[in-house]
Amino acid sequence: MKKLIMMFALFTLLLACKEAVEKETAEVIIPDQYTIEQFMDNENAFGNGFSPDKSKVLMTSNRSGIYNMYTTPIGGGELAPVTQSDSASVFGISYFPKDDRILFRMDGNGDEIYKIFMKDGEEIKRLTPAENVRALFRGWSRDENSFFYGSNERDPRYMDHYEMSLEDFSSKMIWQNDEGMNFGGMSPDRKYIALTKSINTNDSDLFILNTETGEKSKVNDTISGNTPQDFTLDGKYFYYSTDKGAEFSYVMRYNLEDGSKELVLGKDWDISSYYFSRNDKYQITFSNEDAKTVMVVTEVATGDVVEFPSFENQEISSASFSMDESMALLRVGGSHTPTNSYSYNLETQELNQLTDVLNDEINGTHLVSASVVRFKSFDGLEIPAIYYKPHQASAENPAPALVWVHGGPGGQSRQGYNSTIQYLVNHGYAILAVNNRGSSGYGKTFYKMDDQNHGDKDLKDCIAGKDWLKTQEDIDGEKIGILGGSYGGYMTMAALTYAPEEFQVGVNIFGVTNWIRTLKSIPPWWESFKDALYTEMGDPNTEDSIRLRQISPLFHTEKVTKPLIVLQGAQDPRVLKVESDEIVEGVKNNGVPVEYVLFEDEGHGFVKKENQIEAYGRIKEFLDKYLKGEGQESMDSAQTESTETK
Repeated sequence: MKKLIMMFALFTLLLACKEAVEKETAEVIIPDQYTIEQFMDNENAFGNGFSPDKSKVLMTSNRSGIYNMYTTPIGGGELAPVTQSDSASVFGISYFPKDDRILFRMDGNGDEIYKIFMKDGEEIKRLTPAENVRALFRGWSRDENSFFYGSNERDPRYMDHYEMSLEDFSSKMIWQNDEGMNFGGMSPDRKYIALTKSINTNDSDLFILNTETGEKSKVNDTISGNTPQDFTLDGKYFYYSTDKGAEFSYVMRYNLEDGSKELVLGKDWDISSYYFSRNDKYQITFSNEDAKTVMVVTEVATGDVVEFPSFENQEISSASFSMDESMALLRVGGSHTPTNSYSYNLETQELNQLTDVLNDEINGTHLVSASVVRFKSFDGLEIPAIYYKPHQASAENPAPALVWVHGGPGGQSRQGYNSTIQYLVNHGYAILAVNNRGSSGYGKTFYKMDDQNHGDKDLKDCIAGKDWLKTQEDIDGEKIGILGGSYGGYMTMAALTYAPEEFQVGVNIFGVTNWIRTLKSIPPWWESFKDALYTEMGDPNTEDSIRLRQISPLFHTEKVTKPLIVLQGAQDPRVLKVESDEIVEGVKNNGVPVEYVLFEDEGHGFVKKENQIEAYGRIKEFLDKYLKGEGQESMDSAQTESTETK
């Protein structure tokens, strides 16, 4: 009997193993490999608002190769072009409240000096005509006869608050910003303006300005991170988020009459946004939960949670409401699929998809979903990261990998779709997007851990990410590079300079390489944030410059021994072109293979499709050659000098 039982148990075990193997085999996907042109032909489109009669939606899309405006019926259908720019990108703002005129903005090929324009039929009129002046839309008035905007026309350093009449498009200043404050919203009755004053990159003082009396009341009583959120329609309350006494931001309600405060909502993650629809019918909350956006909408009168449609393996990342609050525009996507726009009728629950942005030539099942992983750094600190493993990676076919570093300092890699990541993963590169110490979203203690310590512990976190990759059986531990843009580009150069044997290659996308120059040359409109930035990074005008020089890769290029590719936009106002020019020259003089891709018509980020195709295609070619090993022998024979100007 025992023998029979043992045989039955063995048979059951073998059957279970067979089923497990069959299941695992069935789940293995051997993806088609798609070109960079196919990936960049995924459309990026988003809604800018409903027309006054709610018959159509204003959209911004890059389907033409650069961003232009379109309209589409509320029930879905073809996108009809509104603008046909072939040079500067056009970004929609809104329909006018009472008619089909449209507000939009443009800058000068990425210089971030935005201008506000109106399209009225076939006529286009520039409403903020001053040269070299930045203007940002700040909302429509309650009577719908004007709109508000910020402008640094009076003083390049500070954004004043203006109102523009829709009758004759004349402007008047509502608030003059003489103290380097940051505008945080205005009450519907115009009596109150919320203002912040940055202390450091996390903390700020929060004030309420009474526009009638000129009195300014300080809301916070301790040093903490404070963010204005919204005023109520009746003008009685102001909502803000704060991290006072806590790791994560929670929501407080401030009584505008007597200054009393009360807790409204808290979570174990940052509440990133808390606002009301136009007539206070709905309250909308967004929280940042482990690098994923979570939305909750409640009906104010009842407190009931609004049940939106669910989307398999996708999340609603934003919601904007029509002026009568009967309709919502939703953006829905996931790490494995690009974001689409939907219109949703809250009364009838009718849902209509407005865009289908995934290129028809790409099989969606061939794309990769991100997973959240955590690993221990050199000092035992747990570091979160977003991991993308190629479908084709296995112990028998280990993949080369990249440590991906976000921008900032203080940014965060999130669980969203990224065409560049998917392109590289599709071609067999694993990606570990490290949220090193100093990243946002994981509490203020974690956020402040890299203050005046850049290029040291944050870099060691990235190296620990590389070490984690090496422990994965489906990763080739001898073929791991590092890639990043802006601050991430700095981390790339810091890795190649201060830890030259850790990574096999570096991809520097408009990265800072000379902190002294970058901190001295920040755009004038960053004046209100300058002191806070200096608190985190160091003041280049003091003895901090000694440390800033030490952590600036430009002054230590002789240490770079691994191949490098640098990409830069010539119009970039944040990381100047000279940063990339000089690091390329320095590394080139060191006898290291270096490639340089320069775009004359781009800024801090590449928005034109032809440039994206060139940029990210060149990155893959570089990685294939120097990381994957398809031509690695050329490293021993010659230095690469390849400068592209578009």
